[in-house]
Amino acid sequence: MITFLQGTLEESWPGRLVINAGGVGYEVVIPFLGEDVFGQIGDQTKVLTHHHIREQEQTLYGFANDDARDLFRLLMNRVSGIGPKVAMSILSGMAADDFKQAVVAGDIATISKIKGLGKKTAERIVLELGDKVGVKEAWQAQSSTTPMEPAQIAKNDALLALISLGYKQTDAQKAIDKLPAELVKSDEMLRAALRLLQG
Repeated sequence: MITFLQGTLEESWPGRLVINAGGVGYEVVIPFLGEDVFGQIGDQTKVLTHHHIREQEQTLYGFANDDARDLFRLLMNRVSGIGPKVAMSILSGMAADDFKQAVVAGDIATISKIKGLGKKTAERIVLELGDKVGVKEAWQAQSSTTPMEPAQIAKNDALLALISLGYKQTDAQKAIDKLPAELVKSDEMLRAALRLLQG
């Protein structure tokens, strides 16, 4: 799996980049209107990626941060009928934080305005992400105006990452609750929780 690319930005188009990493040009599909965050042509850049493999093609989808990539994977893995193209349309049509707030609020009208989505798909997203997967509580905690302790933020981030990897919210929460108190970074928590879940 290719998890990120670091190199020179060779081409930048709406929805597509070409990154020269070690003398190889990688084409990366990105959300529309998101190319500016990766810099100007000729700049050194880093793109987080999701390497999607199908029978007849391989595609790299690119993201500026973990939050966007986790949301992309969550949509693909946990909402029936949503593949990478629809997931990318969602990220192109709405900022990740706005989308999360719409899911938490059950705002089907706002979600269904995204190009390529209809009312039924929006309803399915709210039902499957909010009710079945259980990300509503974690997203509510993320957007809360009450300041969270750094350890709680890290736990919340690790929980969302586990859910986006396909684990049930209850199982992921149990694993995080078992972690030793000295773990304070979300990536450390994620690795330790994965060991517990796979052990």
